[in-house]
Amino acid sequence: MGPVSDHHYALDLVWEGNRGTGTSGYRDYGRDVVLRAAGKPDLAGSADPTFRGDAGRWNPEEMLLAALAQCHLLSYLHSAVTHGIVVVDYDDSPVGTMSQVGQGGHFTSVTLRPRVVITDAAQADLAREIHVEASANCFIAASVNFPVHHEPVIEIASP
Repeated sequence: MGPVSDHHYALDLVWEGNRGTGTSGYRDYGRDVVLRAAGKPDLAGSADPTFRGDAGRWNPEEMLLAALAQCHLLSYLHSAVTHGIVVVDYDDSPVGTMSQVGQGGHFTSVTLRPRVVITDAAQADLAREIHVEASANCFIAASVNFPVHHEPVIEIASP
């Protein structure tokens, strides 16, 4: 284990859901929020529509999927460079399952489904294998208490 290096993150969250009577009742307030950080565009958030949120805004569950997928992408690209694999395209369509129990709940699993396009067909197996390394190096995946599975597809770029 190498030296410890702490990194700190901060943002501002502003609730926009007071419709005049605050939280006087479950249906009396909105779930809309705005997330702000210096030098970045605002991010409109809300609850999942199941929980009276706005479907046109990002909900925390979607943002968790996005964080896992983005972190894996960044770790994967680093691993690709380390192993001499040239990646020319990458996209992902992650899915997750959350189980609600009464008022609480938790994610039970997430599956990342990255589609990676590389330039050298001889490296296809290695390109598939380094998803394990990328997962181990992903800070977000290492922080969650549920399995993050991977169903990668490796394609070869047309010449």
